[in-house]
Amino acid sequence: MKLAWKNFCFDFTLRSYVMGILNVTPDSFSDGGTYFSKESAVEQALRMEDEGADIIDIGGESTRPGAEKISVKEEVNRVVPVIEALAGKVKVPISVDTYKSDVAKAAIQAGASIINDISGLRFDPEMPGIAAKNKVPVVIMHIKGTPRNMQKAPVYKALIPEIIDYLHEGIKIARDAGIPDDMIIIDPGIGFGKTVEHNLEIIKGLNEFTGFEKPVLLGHSRKSFIGRMLGDLPVSERLEGTAAAAAIGIFNGANIIRVHDVKEMAGVAKIADGIKRGFVNFSQ
Repeated sequence: MKLAWKNFCFDFTLRSYVMGILNVTPDSFSDGGTYFSKESAVEQALRMEDEGADIIDIGGESTRPGAEKISVKEEVNRVVPVIEALAGKVKVPISVDTYKSDVAKAAIQAGASIINDISGLRFDPEMPGIAAKNKVPVVIMHIKGTPRNMQKAPVYKALIPEIIDYLHEGIKIARDAGIPDDMIIIDPGIGFGKTVEHNLEIIKGLNEFTGFEKPVLLGHSRKSFIGRMLGDLPVSERLEGTAAAAAIGIFNGANIIRVHDVKEMAGVAKIADGIKRGFVNFSQ
């Protein structure tokens, strides 16, 4: 299984890939405000590339539980200057974390080449067309509700089958818009309308998503279920829990891990890959 576009090619038969998180926001749950200035954001992106990030994922609106929406103009003003500054400096692809088509369009014009849509192409009907027209990969994620209400007692009759159905529908939306099958990444949406138990069930059952024959993205980094399981640890102390979930996630079928701590998780991915695949490719 490969993902090839523009000048990039990810061969998932060789290894797992690391997506580094760069939140250009004042209020994200983990690093809100830390990289809010263009200068600090660019510095962090370059650092993540040096540490082993295969993708830099830039987001301008917090999607933490209870987060308020911001305008397209504000989101564009946050992400576009950073993307423009990085486009000629980084060799890895830049992803834009947005569910708004106008933001995605502006980000692609600035140099982004992946769309990471937490709504699975549901919140903005123009989004699939933007991805298709620009021939960029799209991440279709599962969410139950919206960031404002998704954690208010989420209930499922059958968790994984319901997520699979949602992703199937998202893939159909993508196909109908002209997005090729080999440009689609799927994400079961850890923490987006899920309890602690739901998140654990998803990571344990990730191999059930491999039937899509599409890259599976796992976005678990520093999330609240890890803190809860380790005695209500604050975000800054969830490294070990994030590493454990990353290793098990890769072993169970994750092809891309979306993380804050790139250096550490790149190392975790190498060891997990070596154990799972039975060989070590030192050149990758």
